[in-house]
Amino acid sequence: MPVQSLEPGDALPFSNADLMHVADLLPHSEQERYFCLRRFLQSAVRQQSIEYWNREEFPYGLLSEMGNRGLGALQVDGTSVLFKGLMYVELARADVSLSALTGIHNELIVGTIKELGSEEQKRTWLPGLAGFTQLGAFALTEPGHGSDISGGLETSARLDGGEWVLNGAKRWIGAGTIADFALVWARDAADGQIKAFIVETDRPGYTATKISNKIGLRIMQNADISLREVRIPAANLLPGAGSFTNANSLLRDSRAWVGWQAAGIQLAAFDVARAYSLDRRQFGRELARFQLVQQQLSDMLGNAMVSLALMVQLARIQEEGKLEMAQAALAKATTTRLARATVAMGRSLLGGNGISSDYEMGKLFGDAEILYTYEGSYEINSLIVGRAVTGKSAFT
Repeated sequence: MPVQSLEPGDALPFSNADLMHVADLLPHSEQERYFCLRRFLQSAVRQQSIEYWNREEFPYGLLSEMGNRGLGALQVDGTSVLFKGLMYVELARADVSLSALTGIHNELIVGTIKELGSEEQKRTWLPGLAGFTQLGAFALTEPGHGSDISGGLETSARLDGGEWVLNGAKRWIGAGTIADFALVWARDAADGQIKAFIVETDRPGYTATKISNKIGLRIMQNADISLREVRIPAANLLPGAGSFTNANSLLRDSRAWVGWQAAGIQLAAFDVARAYSLDRRQFGRELARFQLVQQQLSDMLGNAMVSLALMVQLARIQEEGKLEMAQAALAKATTTRLARATVAMGRSLLGGNGISSDYEMGKLFGDAEILYTYEGSYEINSLIVGRAVTGKSAFT
């Protein structure tokens, strides 16, 4: 069955590659919004993101437009898990950095405040976050602790005269240089528990330095954060985050979210490779007529559909409230492994042009490496699955 272009009037730079009709699984009430947002992301975000990516610059104008279309409120707007997942697919299909920002924003910032925050914290922050007029940063990872953060976290918090005083350092914190506040995870000196605090980024002692020269996710403003005797009101402690176990469900869901991104970047790579193969001529005919090219396109689309099918099943489990960390880890590890392979095929198909962001594939190639590593590296997620299926931990 050939891949069909969209209906007339939808003149977009991508193919209708949904051979498994995944979008048809959406409730009818959500389908129109899904297609509308897909058109917006392809027409207003995809091409425009390339120069921002090249310059490692944040596109505030695009963020405002995304906020106007409700993408800052996916966690609280009452739509289905499948709709939210497919939005992450389409965001990654347009630009992985903005997909990462939107996912972290919804899953880890809005989600944390909604689930663990006080009523006053919700009133203060959720309206602005939902409209993308305010941003938060999720400050957990540290310079010396990534995969072992739950046991090794060194950032400290002590209660002093009705205020919390925070000291420590964080690394790879998305939006750390542009956020209005950071959700800082620190160890309470009194009881040794890891707790979460809202730290406004204009507090004395808070500094954020942009991490530059990344090979991927270049639009996302990752930062090194330093906290030196940062004083915040006692009310800035999230009451529902009295220990690190309170964060487990949020981290599990965000791990699953990367699986949707991995499906989206594969569709993007397929879109670019397919369009290139139809346009590029070698030896007197289109690349699309060569058997090896058609095989690569078929394999790329197959990987994308396998990833989507896995994520649809995960969404069903999540909707039923049965999602476990091992399932999320399996989905993240599998889809990002396939994404890495899919984008590599696309880069190969474009030949020398595949290494240039001007042809998009070079941009996707770099971004795929980030998906493979963040929110738990491929290796760590594989070991989480291994522990679940053998009952033996390789971590200790």
